[in-house]
Parts: sequence; C-alpha cells; structure tokens
Amino acid sequence: MRAFSRHLLNDLRALRRMVAEDCFETGVRRIGAEQEMFLVDAHWRPATVALEVIESACEPHLTTELGKFNLELNLDPLVFTGSCLSRLEAELKDLLTKVQRSALEHRAQIVLTGILPTLEKSHLAMEYMAPVPRYYALNQAMDRLRDGRPYSLRIQGRDELLLTHDNVMLESCNTSFQVHYQVSAEEFARLYNIAQAIAAPVIASGTNSPLLFGRQLWRETRIALFEQSVDTRTPTAHMRRQSRRVSFGRDWLRESVVEIFEENISRFSTLLAIDVEEDSLALLRQGKMPKLEALQLHNGTIYRWNRPCYGFSGGRPHLRIENRILPAGPTVLDEVANAALWVGLMSGLPEHLEDVSRVMHFTDARENLVSAARLGLGANLVWPGLGRIPAAQLILEHLLPIARCGLESAGIEAADVDRYLGVITERVRTQKTGSQWLIDSLDGMKPHPKRSQSFAALVAATIRRQQEGSPVHTWEPAAIEEAGESSRHYNRVEQLMTTDLFTVNEEEVVDVVAAVMKWRHVRRIPVEDSGGHLVGLVSYRSLLRVLSRSVESADGSFIAVRDIMKTDLVTCTPELSTLEAARLMREHHIGSLPVVDRDRRLVGILTEHDLIELAWPLLEAHLASF
Repeated sequence: MRAFSRHLLNDLRALRRMVAEDCFETGVRRIGAEQEMFLVDAHWRPATVALEVIESACEPHLTTELGKFNLELNLDPLVFTGSCLSRLEAELKDLLTKVQRSALEHRAQIVLTGILPTLEKSHLAMEYMAPVPRYYALNQAMDRLRDGRPYSLRIQGRDELLLTHDNVMLESCNTSFQVHYQVSAEEFARLYNIAQAIAAPVIASGTNSPLLFGRQLWRETRIALFEQSVDTRTPTAHMRRQSRRVSFGRDWLRESVVEIFEENISRFSTLLAIDVEEDSLALLRQGKMPKLEALQLHNGTIYRWNRPCYGFSGGRPHLRIENRILPAGPTVLDEVANAALWVGLMSGLPEHLEDVSRVMHFTDARENLVSAARLGLGANLVWPGLGRIPAAQLILEHLLPIARCGLESAGIEAADVDRYLGVITERVRTQKTGSQWLIDSLDGMKPHPKRSQSFAALVAATIRRQQEGSPVHTWEPAAIEEAGESSRHYNRVEQLMTTDLFTVNEEEVVDVVAAVMKWRHVRRIPVEDSGGHLVGLVSYRSLLRVLSRSVESADGSFIAVRDIMKTDLVTCTPELSTLEAARLMREHHIGSLPVVDRDRRLVGILTEHDLIELAWPLLEAHLASF
C-alpha cells in the first residue's frame, strides 16, 4: 500500500506536467457511454446468472458489475458530430439484443431501471456478489475504514427508509447510464463547472428510481442511496466536515483537472492497491505517455457525480468528463435523449455562461442537485439571471433551446436533434418521467393487498414497454395482471409478510395491548425490548384470560406485558420459503410466525390470514377446473 501511494503521488506529478506541457489530444470531441442493467428471472426478481450470461454472450463490450444480477456494457467512443447520437442508439440496441438473447438461454431477462422494484435486502448478501477479486477487496477495504460499523441508510421521501447492512452490496441496487464527454486540458475546468451546474436540471428531466425495498422515496433515489451506501466517514464527520466518497464536490474548479486529483488524494485514503511497474515521470522524460495506473485506480474508488477520466485515443492521452448522474432506462431512446440534452448543454452553454463560477454559487448548484433528485420536475432550481425557477420551466424555456444550439453547432444531424430533444420536450411538458410512471402505476394498482405482486407487475410492464421502444411519456400505466399468476410472487416469506406492524414494549401495561388490538383489529401483537429485539408475543386469547381475572395484581400494581407474553416463539427469517413457513405454522399449531433478521430484530409477521389470501385463488382455480 505504501509503495502504491508513492506511485500515486508520482502519477499526480506526471499529470501536472502533462497539463502544463499540453500533452493531451485536442481538436476532437468524442462521446461514449456505459450501460448498466439488471437481470431478472421468470418471477421478475433478481436473477443471479451474470457470469453465465457473460460466458455465453461472448461479447467483449459486456462485463460484470458488483452483483451477480448486474451487468455492464461499455460502448465504443464516437466523434461528436453527424449521426453519432443515432449511431449510439443503434449500437446500444444491438448489444442489448445480444445480451437479452444470452440471458434467455439462462431463463432470465434484462431490464433497464435505476433501482429494481423487486429487489429485496436479502439479495444483498455476500453470496450474491460477483466473484471478482476487486469487489471482495473493495468490501474488505470499506470494512476496514468503517472499523466494523454497519452501513446505514436513512432516506426520507413519500415514505421513510431506515436500514442497516453489513457489506458494500448496497451499491448493487443502483444501475445507471453513464455518458462520457471528451474535453481538452485547457478547457477542462470551465466545462467541468458547466457539468456541475447542469446536473440538477438534467436529472430532474430524467428521474427513474423512486422505489427502494418497497418504499417510495426520492424521484431519483439512486443519488441518496449511492452517497450513503459507500460512506466511510466516522460518527464525528460532521465536526470535521469530512467528505463522502460519493459526492458532488466542495467547490468550483479554478484552473485544471489536477485540482480534483489533488483533493482526492488529500481527502480520501487509498482503498485498493496494485503492483505498478511503470515510473510515470521517467516515461515522460523519455517522451512516452504514461498510463497513470495508480491515479486511475484511486480515482475509480471515489465516485463523484461528475468524474474526471483519463484515457487514450489512437495512442494519445485524453481527458473526459463522466456523467454518473443519469439512471438506466426507461428505454434506450429515453437514455439517448437524456444524453443528447446533456452533451447539447455541454456544447452550447459555454457560449451563454463563459464562467459559471462567477455567476452562480457552488452551494446553489449542489442544493439544486439534491432538490432535483428528491422532487424531480417538481423542484424549484436556482439559475443565473433567473433566480429560483421551476425545473420544468427552466428546461423548456431556457435550457432546451441552448441544447439545440449546442448540438447544431457540433454538426449533429437535424433529424436527430429534433428526435431526441423532442423526447425531452414531451416528457417535461407532460411531467411523465420514468419515476412518475412507476408511481402512477403503483397508485393505480392500489388497494392491492400485497406489494410483491405490484412490484412484479412494474418490472414485467417495464420490460414489455422497453422492448416496444416507445419513450416513457407515451406509456400506459402498469396493471396488476401483467405480473402473471399471483402465486409466483410469494415464494418467500419476505414477499408475503406484513411489515406495517403494531408492537409493544415488554414493560408496557397490558391495557395498551388491549387498546391496540381493539383499535387496529389485530389478534396478535409482537413484544420488543428497548433495542428492538423480539422477546415475546401476546395473543388475543392470552389477553382474554388475563382480563377475565383482573388487570391488577394482588399487590395493586398493574400487570406488565412481559408477565403474560409468550416467550417460546417459533420464528423465521425473511428468506424462508413460504411453503416451509406454512409447514412450521401447521407443525406447531400456531396462527402467526414472527419474521426476524439475523440480530433477532422484528421485520415482519406472517399470519394464517396471509396464507388464506394466497391459497384462495389457487383453490378457486382448482375447483373451477372440475
């Protein structure tokens, strides 16, 4: 690690010299993209067959991502002119067709979505991590920096999510469509600042990730999830102003790309190390261009929403700005339209804002991103010369004309400009982003009692509409029937259990239990201790026995819940099959099964009523066949 750190500093010195001596490719603008995706099975849940799909696809553009249910395609760079956008769309469709064909061989399908609605926390176990040494090393390094502390999520939206986890697999919940834009060293700082300024309106127009573990959170929940999922800061970080490894940054760039790498080394410790053989400075003295391997690896473990990238084109080094903000999906057409808006603004906005750092506060740009991620097109954004303005108005009246000018000045074909910016125009005008479609579809399926089938319907409908190819603003809402046979979606307890629970503390008086049972029409109430661990269960029958005597004990003190609760409980985990859970309940003659995590914290309850609801459609269909 110490040897790697020396190479890292050496690479930074080499980069500084390369910038000063203008060693980078100039006079050409290229764009590129990376497509991440999920694999799902016949039940529309994560399919852990990524390695098998890669092997059978034999496609050099295809590679692993963190989870066995994730894949990534790396597209070829294209010169930013002419038909590059439609060529990008065509190449991506061809590659996705190959991947889909390979996935079908393994009884899976691909889906483009920012966060998979059917993903459960149980899918984030280490056994589902792709068996790549770098991923295991990353997990170990993150654990080391966190000193054994769990990963914690707290995201507040329409619902609230509070969650802890024990590994880095939370990152696998996110899939994105990353767009690259090649720039010269001389213009890097100015264009990087532009990328920061436009991050909020671009994401507001393209949100597609409102759901996580059954909760409706931000319109682009990926932003909050990714920032928290790899957060290595200590509990005293608020006192020291420590930065997250996933962040928007702390200020505008002033001079060059070197500032970002200096800050990366200054603020973030090395997570991973490799054996580096090249001496970057020595190569420069010989007139050769270095790979900057140490610098690139370190940069790859710091996830700025706009990240600088170093690479080679035709043997010459170049610099790129990587936009990591956009989600995957809803369709390839929607993704390329998002890319067109972004690269159009990157090309056109410098003519309108020569130096955005002089006319816009950085804190406004950063707060804009949070607001856009939380509220999507419902956000109000601060913009130079306009003050606070609704995101939709900003995009339609001010930014789309600038993006059009930027694309036209780059020589993009007129038909492509009209097509892709037309998609953005209609999506913003109708306020129908991918996130809005998902939320509207889910609301339209209420009051369906079980969320598992509703989320399966969302995934099934997404895949069908993606394959049709029409942009999301034209989609009809998903229907519950699209999930298929209901019994397919309740194979595991976590898909069927009730999570909206009423519980009591063991020290409470039994009167509280009686009141809750009456108010909420429940017959069983789990009992927790002060740490949230399941310690007992009070049934309606046991409560009646107590109340038939007296609510007061002989010495005049009130009876506590712990004095009447049942403690020899039969429990299960969320991952248990529904069939095994039903057998447990039948074997022990019990009407409910508390569901606990590994720390025996209550996460749900499965009741005989839940099983009857599941069994009735099956029984009805069976009897109807006679």
